[in-house]
Amino acid sequence: MRFVSWNVNGLRAVQKKGFEDIVSQFGADVIALQETKLQAGQATVDLPEYREYWSYAEKKGYSGTAVFSREEPLQVLHGLGNDYLDTEGRVTALEFPDLWLVDVYTPNSQDQLARIAHRLEWDEAFRDFCKGLEIGVLPGGVPFEKPAPGEGHPDVAALPRTEGGLACDPKPVVMCGDFNVAHQEIDLKNPKPNVGNPGFSAEERDSFQALLDAGFVDTFRSLHPDVTGAYTWWSYRFKARQNNAGWRIDYFLVSEALRDRVTSACIYDEVMGSDHCPVALELD
Repeated sequence: MRFVSWNVNGLRAVQKKGFEDIVSQFGADVIALQETKLQAGQATVDLPEYREYWSYAEKKGYSGTAVFSREEPLQVLHGLGNDYLDTEGRVTALEFPDLWLVDVYTPNSQDQLARIAHRLEWDEAFRDFCKGLEIGVLPGGVPFEKPAPGEGHPDVAALPRTEGGLACDPKPVVMCGDFNVAHQEIDLKNPKPNVGNPGFSAEERDSFQALLDAGFVDTFRSLHPDVTGAYTWWSYRFKARQNNAGWRIDYFLVSEALRDRVTSACIYDEVMGSDHCPVALELD
């Protein structure tokens, strides 16, 4: 099974740069997007071989996630089940027969860590959400599609909500997206001057480590422990991408049970169109 994840930083903008042609070349079973910056009905994606599932932010032109899947999932969750945290469309989770796929766009802590408390609250709720799916506990209060209609842009507000604490089948989790943190010094070009900055603060790095400690594997670093210069995001300023002065903040994480099934984890840093590049995962 082949997965691709990409923060497109505005889907309508990247569509003008050949989005459909780019993602079609990946031959992925699942394509997960972050920062779509859309409301329902504002874009039509020409990927007829895929079923599409969308989560939107209440704020126009902001955040948002979407997943395109060749296989119809058993159900789709749009959020964590927390009304305060679920206003920005940051999670779209698909249940398949053998695993959960969780697409996430983690909040940025912003300049001078102005939003760090919100960020850490999000991280804890997201960690609990993923562990719950893994052990077979469905979160409550999450808008869901079941069975998934497989097309269109549903009004998430009109969808039914899950009942908390219900048992579901325990399944390993594949999570992907923009986690807005460089975990270790090897994961950004200039670590020393960025210590304490958004995306490389001790709080965010420790929180990401807590996610790994909860039983999830950073697939790229697991396969490529010593590779340097592997980045997924570059500032638009100072010719950062031209000079490869980047950060690795887009990840595929998997449950420990899937570690030995990871056959490939790669970064497509040659793909343009956004300030992020796509990342990919293959499972046996």
